[in-house]
Amino acid sequence: MEKLVERVQDELLPNVTIESVDEREPVKVHRVPGSWRLLGAGNYAAVFCHPEYENYAVKIYAPGRPGLEQEREVYRCLGSHPAYAECYDAGSDFLILERLRGVTFYDCMKRGVLITEQAIRDIDDALDYARSRGLSPHDVHAKNVMLRDGRGVIVDVSDFLNREVCTMWEDYKKAYYRLYRPIASRWMFPVPRVFLEAVRKGYRLWSRRKS
Repeated sequence: MEKLVERVQDELLPNVTIESVDEREPVKVHRVPGSWRLLGAGNYAAVFCHPEYENYAVKIYAPGRPGLEQEREVYRCLGSHPAYAECYDAGSDFLILERLRGVTFYDCMKRGVLITEQAIRDIDDALDYARSRGLSPHDVHAKNVMLRDGRGVIVDVSDFLNREVCTMWEDYKKAYYRLYRPIASRWMFPVPRVFLEAVRKGYRLWSRRKS
């Protein structure tokens, strides 16, 4: 772990460029150094991995974006649970996490991969567990949950200290049972990204008006 932290501090942090243009949209990563690879990007941070440390993911927050200390506290509260990553180390602007492998629900729909009902139940159970640890699951949506060997895991817990009411997961489940599951049980097909993005942005506008 010590060597990985050194590489993060000496190779990755000085040479990566992460920009947050809009807090409601994923950050932009303009440069990734050497053998490092970008795994994904959220609204406040980007996640990277290195081929020599394949079981770890390094999450770096964009300059000026808050939340790292809060996320570290969330992982401390969660402890060890099969639906969540573990946090192994942290610096002033990065976290070193267990790397969860799988396909996000968003990419499942884009690729035509079946999202199992078991995975939906797993996410429900994981959220109940988080609540039992004093947390308040927030911002749980198709890009933040993942299908792994037919089971559900949660890959982003950065907003689990947010006490505001969030219905994203319940809204997603309604769409899953009313639309996705009836169709997918008969016919699986890839959903174009342009359609998924239109739904995502439309939902965001609808939820703002609703609140």
